Amino acid sequence: MAIAQRVVVDPITRIEGHLRIEAETDADGKITSAYSAGTMVRGIEIILRGRDPRDAWAFAQRICGVCTLVHGIASVRSVEDALHRAIPTYSIPQNAELIRNLMIAAQYVHDHVMHFYHLHALDWVDVVSALKADPKATSTLAQSISSYPKSSPGYFADVQKKVKNFVEQGQLGIFSNAYWGHPAYKLPPEANLMAVAHYLEALAWQRDVVKLHAIFGGKNPHPNFVVGGVPSAISVHVDHPGQGKGPHYRGGQDATAVNMVGLQIVQNVIKQMRDFVDQVYVPDLLAIASFYKEWGGIGDTGGNFLSFGDMPSKSFWDTDSYLIPRGVILNHDISTIHPIDLDKEDEIQEFVSHSWYKYGGGDAEGLHPFKGETELNYTGPKPPYEQLEVEKKYSWLKSPRWQGKAMEVGPLARVLLMYADTKSAGHAQTKELVDYTLKTLDVPVTALFSTLGRTAARGLESKVLADSMQGMFDHLMANIKAGDVRTFNDQYWDPSTWPNHMHGVGLMEAPRGGLSHWIVIDGGKISNYQAVVPSTWNAGPRDAQGQPGAYESALQHNHVMHDPKQPIEILRTIHSFDPCIACAVHVTDPDGEELVQVKVK
Repeated sequence: MAIAQRVVVDPITRIEGHLRIEAETDADGKITSAYSAGTMVRGIEIILRGRDPRDAWAFAQRICGVCTLVHGIASVRSVEDALHRAIPTYSIPQNAELIRNLMIAAQYVHDHVMHFYHLHALDWVDVVSALKADPKATSTLAQSISSYPKSSPGYFADVQKKVKNFVEQGQLGIFSNAYWGHPAYKLPPEANLMAVAHYLEALAWQRDVVKLHAIFGGKNPHPNFVVGGVPSAISVHVDHPGQGKGPHYRGGQDATAVNMVGLQIVQNVIKQMRDFVDQVYVPDLLAIASFYKEWGGIGDTGGNFLSFGDMPSKSFWDTDSYLIPRGVILNHDISTIHPIDLDKEDEIQEFVSHSWYKYGGGDAEGLHPFKGETELNYTGPKPPYEQLEVEKKYSWLKSPRWQGKAMEVGPLARVLLMYADTKSAGHAQTKELVDYTLKTLDVPVTALFSTLGRTAARGLESKVLADSMQGMFDHLMANIKAGDVRTFNDQYWDPSTWPNHMHGVGLMEAPRGGLSHWIVIDGGKISNYQAVVPSTWNAGPRDAQGQPGAYESALQHNHVMHDPKQPIEILRTIHSFDPCIACAVHVTDPDGEELVQVKVK
């Protein structure tokens, strides 16, 4: 006979841990309440105090080794915004905005493909079942949904042999740590084999497409950035005819400037991205989703969504030129987009009533990030422990709120805003893609507010952004051909030219959602720095009013567990957010003491 119990999943992520989920179930296995805990603390905000704002991006980017460039861009934008607020004529060269957009879009597509195949697909795809597949039938299935050239019976037979070797050796390797054979898996063996083959394809694909970041940023992960633009000098000068081998351009892959050779590689990467999204990712997404349509009614977070917007075609400060719109959707109402006021003190706030921090004015208050505080205050049980003390503080993540409301951020929020934004003709493609997906799966528009909708939105967004990259690249090339190769504004680079006090916010839409870096500068040095990251919005704990965060709300919506010892239902919904708690890491021992101290000069 089933009994009510507390299910603990720790860690829950396949990439980087530090996220713990506890869910209480009733006697029928239905989740009645859920709790999300970031189990380690970040602390970058403390490290940045007193430093040169121009160096902040290099430190802030190390918040995460998964998101690579996003914290770097948000950080340089925070300093640039502070300058722009103080000196309204301050601007960023258009080429720099285009290069940043290309790097951000490439991060999206790379991140979403990697998430779908390597972090989330195994929640839906049974690898061991692929051994039962008929390679010829798998080939027929693959060719029926896509024109991807790697779809012969021989190709799938080779993949099946690789998986068979893993299984027979008892070493599933990259396919380990899953609940193979669980009745929640519904795909036929042929669909499983196709998905596993594309899992392996994506591993090779991602190594090639990161070249774009290396060309514009010097390396990947953690490409280089600079306040005032991008450190990507563009060289289109010809040294000599190349002795019958065509013109020889300065710069290139082994130099510090981007030349026509590097730009051609970027063009090739864009094509690779578009081809994989069109021929593999989106077809696989729709094929797999068709077997799990009931998940269109599971995992609703409450209908509140937030996006800061991104991809400016003109300027970071011209929000009307954003490809991804800025705004808020409330209570599932996609007919109305509410504006965001970044400076209003009671609009965006962080709460710590259930977080291991201390506020000077009391833990029940909410602080705007410009006035944010980072004082660590662990009051939880001594690790290791069996259960969280959920009635007290239980997470190293704060609880961000917009006008006192918990929000969901990420691909679903962005796709809903693009779908709802009827003012922009640029979002017609998103509307068409969403409507096509709903029709293909034969689900209502309300299915978007779910685990299924969240996973689908990530794929549809990849299609929109991969397609948009070609236009960005063409715009950049047109500027270069017209003689405009400027990528950096050195005006006001020297802090001696700055006002004594400045403050600004660097916003961007990271793959996982709205990211904001808030900076206060006094006397040319950082006096306060706060990073409000996507997984804090989504994974944060309850606030002073008892409102659950997005993870918690989603798990409390229509989840019935088949076997608490194999909590695949929890994994499916939490992984649909693509959690990354690297943004909340600090090294401590079980007693809460620091293990190491690193002094950076």
